[in-house]
Amino acid sequence: MTEDRTTSWGPATGVGSMPGTDAREAAKTAVGTFEDFPFLPELPARGPGADMIGRTLGLLVEMYARVEPSGWRFGDRPGRDTKRARSWLGEDLDALEEFTQGYEGPVKIQAVGPWTLAAAVETRNGESALADPGACRDIAGSLREGLTRHLAEVRRRIPGADIVLQLDEPSLTAVLRGQIKTASGYRTHRAVDRQLVESALRELIEAHDGPSVVHTCAPDVPFALLRRAGVAGVSFDASLLTERDEEPIGEGVEAGLKLFAGVVPSTDAALSDPASNVMGVRALWRRLGLNPGLLADAVVVTPSCGLAGASPAYARKALAHCVAAARSLADNPE
Repeated sequence: MTEDRTTSWGPATGVGSMPGTDAREAAKTAVGTFEDFPFLPELPARGPGADMIGRTLGLLVEMYARVEPSGWRFGDRPGRDTKRARSWLGEDLDALEEFTQGYEGPVKIQAVGPWTLAAAVETRNGESALADPGACRDIAGSLREGLTRHLAEVRRRIPGADIVLQLDEPSLTAVLRGQIKTASGYRTHRAVDRQLVESALRELIEAHDGPSVVHTCAPDVPFALLRRAGVAGVSFDASLLTERDEEPIGEGVEAGLKLFAGVVPSTDAALSDPASNVMGVRALWRRLGLNPGLLADAVVVTPSCGLAGASPAYARKALAHCVAAARSLADNPE
């Protein structure tokens, strides 16, 4: 269900990953920087199980995976990699809970969506789960149950939270186009039917009684498909937008879609005047003929992607820059 535009979402937030290994420091930064829209940080530098794939695999119910030389592979029972993923997630939740005492408002949590997960994890025979329709169904069902439990745990820890669920789907366009390589690397898996992709996403989105966002920092975001699946917002790298994206974006905004516009570089770069980061968003608004008064309401400013590859100092500056850029957008929408 598309979220009503009157819902109070913060003007800026992070994407998910942060550099370093200190959960308390990351949570302190996420909450302190985004007083109106904190997020649960991910710290992949800690190793397998803290990466976005391993973290989400740790959420699955009655499905387990372990790290092999080729990557993540499903197995029969929970091993040390599953236990480590769950332990680190618990540590991250402890830290977020500590710094959100008494907080009321939107809080964003992230998990990898079913299609990127299927493309990234091998079945027991060493091939991508994407090649097995039954495995894809099992992943989506297990993820739905796992996310239901995870969301309940976040609500217990942060009673005042209005949870925004972000599904990370960086491989979604490649799945739709048949561009995911097989284990040999010489072929690609067949494109997955768009209706099947949409249906699996819809079932996950409907399992959450709050708004859901899909994030991808890949080009050619399938905005129309995501809207049909029921997302309240789409998170994307604004530098990758092309002219063909404009019509579905305009239609989405008019229907109440929230745009999580990634306009601040996610790796170390010189940061200029925050107003310059949102110039492209303003220009897009003018080209689409949208009401300038909706601009600050419809756009949440974020980094272009996760910040795991940035230095800690730059990551803090980039997040603060998002807040300043959002303020510029609100003060000068024209």
